[in-house]
Amino acid sequence: MKAVQYTKSIPRYLAVRALSSRARGAATGPLSLLRHADVDPPPLPSGRWIRVRTRLSGICGSDLATVCAKGSPYFSPFISTPFVLGHEVVGEVAETGADVEDVSVGDRIVIEPALHCTVRDISPVCQPCSRGRYAACENVLRGNLAPGIQTGYCRDTGGGWSPEFVAHERQAVRVPDGVSDEAAVLIEPFACALHGVLRASVVPGQSVLILGCGTIGLLTIAALRGLGFDNDILASAKHPRQKELALSLGATAIVPTGATLYDELPRATGATVLHPEIGKPVLIGGVDVTFDCVGASSTIDDAVRMTRSGGEVILVGMPSIPTGVDWTNIWHKELRVQGAYAYGIERWRDTHTRTFALAMQLIRDAEELLVPLVDAKYPLHRYREAILNALHSGRRGSVKTVFEFPPD
Repeated sequence: MKAVQYTKSIPRYLAVRALSSRARGAATGPLSLLRHADVDPPPLPSGRWIRVRTRLSGICGSDLATVCAKGSPYFSPFISTPFVLGHEVVGEVAETGADVEDVSVGDRIVIEPALHCTVRDISPVCQPCSRGRYAACENVLRGNLAPGIQTGYCRDTGGGWSPEFVAHERQAVRVPDGVSDEAAVLIEPFACALHGVLRASVVPGQSVLILGCGTIGLLTIAALRGLGFDNDILASAKHPRQKELALSLGATAIVPTGATLYDELPRATGATVLHPEIGKPVLIGGVDVTFDCVGASSTIDDAVRMTRSGGEVILVGMPSIPTGVDWTNIWHKELRVQGAYAYGIERWRDTHTRTFALAMQLIRDAEELLVPLVDAKYPLHRYREAILNALHSGRRGSVKTVFEFPPD
């Protein structure tokens, strides 16, 4: 079968890393780490595994960081090459192992991609897994699979950028009949956004700032509203369609990005702006909770500057190695800075629930508002165009780019 596969090459990695910031086409050009190639469908690793036929598979920000060689080297020990990318997937069960009990052939499912202890047939499970923090599993290098933190980064499982791949039945979450494929392919990023909101300590009356209105930023707005928060939400958006969608999903007001943010946000919050001898402005006051949904050095720095004393910053976007972040803001204002990676088991309204289950419920309720985010579909053989569209999505008026696979 044809798949888009990532192959390891240090010279190409260094070349793409150097060139992609100046010419984004380098990520899919002659030096690319990707190849559209014939690969063998992966076998089922054990009787509890299933084969999934892909229907839609999204292009995530972490995929783009991998393709452009811009991600942090932190994750490099947690992969095994060559691997087929794609972890935002809605598909159909095409085959079940002998011991599968939870799903059947023909079921439409999404995949919770973490390759944790249960998936790897490891017992007893590690401490994070025992607490429902499967994405933080400490055994991602062990068990009956090659190293890989999740589906789409492990050579043994395949991924959604191919017609089929394999998954453990514990990873499968059924899609209700009333939920479209376009809504279902958003479940994984929506679960990430939802986890970020549930990691925060938002209470009624607090002001919230969303930095970045790409997929994760927009879904964070949707998660806040879906969970019933009626707080003022200020959304920092750069492009016209992002602004339009942010308001449709429940943002109270739009504030600009970059330097003009320091003019508009103080007006919206009543903060006082001070100008030090050198460097960016300092705020007295600001918002109570900031969600950085970009992960760039500039947005992390903006987040800690825009958040009031005693406030909270949630890092939802995937950071690399930030430079130029003035930590004096964190120290002096006693800010709480939290990471929010992936999903697991959440505590919500005095119960424990799987993030994916809660995300499915909320997307079902808001499908009409969320489906427009999936606005660019490509067949797999046009992967170069798809990746370029995802890289330039904001200026092109696009949000979520997906690969579409025709039914057999």
